[in-house]
Amino acid sequence: MSASTTAQRKATDQDHLQVGGHSPRVLLSRVGGQNLSLLAALTLVLCFFGVLNPDYLSWSNIEVIAEAATITGLLAVVQTVVIICGALDISVGSQAGLASVISAIAFTATASNAFLGIGTAMVVGALIGLFNGAVIVYGRVNAVIATLAGLAAYKGVAQLISDGRAQGYVLNDTLFVFLGRGRIAGLPAMVWLLLGVSACLHVLLKRTDIGRNVYALGGNDTAARLTGINLNKYLLAVYTLSGIIASLAGILLTARTGSGQPVSGSEGLELQAITAAALGGCALKGGKGGVGGTLLAVALLGALQNGLTVQGINTFWQNIAQGLLLVCAVIIQQRRNGARAVGLPA
Repeated sequence: MSASTTAQRKATDQDHLQVGGHSPRVLLSRVGGQNLSLLAALTLVLCFFGVLNPDYLSWSNIEVIAEAATITGLLAVVQTVVIICGALDISVGSQAGLASVISAIAFTATASNAFLGIGTAMVVGALIGLFNGAVIVYGRVNAVIATLAGLAAYKGVAQLISDGRAQGYVLNDTLFVFLGRGRIAGLPAMVWLLLGVSACLHVLLKRTDIGRNVYALGGNDTAARLTGINLNKYLLAVYTLSGIIASLAGILLTARTGSGQPVSGSEGLELQAITAAALGGCALKGGKGGVGGTLLAVALLGALQNGLTVQGINTFWQNIAQGLLLVCAVIIQQRRNGARAVGLPA
């Protein structure tokens, strides 16, 4: 057998391995090092708390983790799109609280019409998102400052129209009961909704020209503008999308708790969403990230929070752990990107 024939056979065998997905390098490139790290961390968390408490890995507790993570997951996946675009939306938690109140109030005011209650909240969410985008684009306000103002303002509006109390009662309606407590193929309806929204956003980002333009804007907005991409229109659209998904999270909050919640259940969600997006691989400067990594990070945070709760750990420590995770995620990103230390020359 000639040397050339042997070389061809080796190359063919290597191709077969790669096609079959057996090459570690191919697997790593497809799954991503960030996602593999999150999978490893999630496995460690599940095993650790599973050893401490065997009931932790029971199917009923897994469902509890999934349901609790759904609202955060919705906000995290849309925050992923916003961050990839090179922006940030700190007001999503307050938007969810406001949508929760509006959906319950509209439901009660329209003779218990769930569709009108949900539709009203979604329209208000879209208008809020559009308003955020307009302040940033036409008011020339930094995205962090604009949405930080929204964080306070929308929370205040929710408290004002609700007098600071839970509003309405929606658990006498079939649709709200299904959204909050229904099951499809053994999984909570809320989880299916999160998976559906995530799949749509993943396709939007990875399989369409719109998604490619979003990555381009976050990576280098000047170059993107020179290629003809309208930055202002994309920012308005992305923030409108953020408002719609945030309102959907608020509707699920109403369905899960049975009433509109102005603050309880929505406070702190913006930090959780940003933490999940950063842990999932989103570069806070924009241009990098994906929905899959964010979902893994949401699962990791949900498993960790549930495990600490099951072990009776004070919620104050849970907040500390969440803050530390966010800092660690950003440090890892900065190291990978080769960012210089503050105060040192470039």
